Amino acid sequence: MAEARVGVVVLTQGTRPDELRHGIDSVLAQVGVSTDIVVVGNGWDPATSDPPLPPGVGILHLEENLGIPAGRNSGVPLVEGEILLFLDDDASIPSFRFLADAIALLGRDASVGMIQPRIVDPSGTMSPRRWIPRIRKGDPAHSSPVFSVCEAVIVMPRRVFERTGGWAAPFFYAHEGIDLAWKVWDQGLRTWYAGELVVNHPAVSPTRHTEYYRLNARNRVWLARRNLPVVLMPLYVGSWTGIQIVRWFRRPAALKAWFGGWAEGWRSDPGERRPISWSTVWRMALAGRPPIV
Repeated sequence: MAEARVGVVVLTQGTRPDELRHGIDSVLAQVGVSTDIVVVGNGWDPATSDPPLPPGVGILHLEENLGIPAGRNSGVPLVEGEILLFLDDDASIPSFRFLADAIALLGRDASVGMIQPRIVDPSGTMSPRRWIPRIRKGDPAHSSPVFSVCEAVIVMPRRVFERTGGWAAPFFYAHEGIDLAWKVWDQGLRTWYAGELVVNHPAVSPTRHTEYYRLNARNRVWLARRNLPVVLMPLYVGSWTGIQIVRWFRRPAALKAWFGGWAEGWRSDPGERRPISWSTVWRMALAGRPPIV
């Protein structure tokens, strides 16, 4: 049997050259597959990397930072392969068989359209619970259907990715993994958290991004406007508004920034609207999480 071909898109701003090289080396070490890798420099030229990138790795220099989802999208046409791997520049793969095992999972279960593996901090410190993308976190090694993903490492068939229309380019940062996951579910497929597949990523706070609160809120509203039937929009936005008030009521500066993004989400353009079907809403509800929270 011929080896599966995997197109690998590695996104970076060039600020972590050692981690970038380590992640690429972990992809090149994969067995049972062939890989075609492109490093997308978001406002940075990968040709200037020190240490240099391995021979045969493609590069794409984006002269300005287009944001995380648009940066990932830009790399997809430059790689070959029926399977896609999206890899952050500070992520790496400890198992030589990770990609072969992920592809085997896709082959065993045709209902799976996207995989998020279990993410583990390689330092041995506690891995954030937010990396388990379900309400009832439970055992991190337990696999299940999910309705969002932590986007640091994602595996999916190219045909599924192309039918989604790609990552939500207008988002720039935050919640693009929810948008993509919902679009996978709307194809009659499932987004899957694979607890048996492990990748490494350092534990970092999402609030390290200066516009975290604003973009968090704006993109919540955009998710509803892009993806939900009209009647569900206020339910989804309203539930998350309540959650954030409870979560941050003692942090007025955070709430002020959050509500600024909330207002921006209603008055600005979220990009293409492709509402999911009511049958998708029903399937998501039966699987444990209707798209209202």
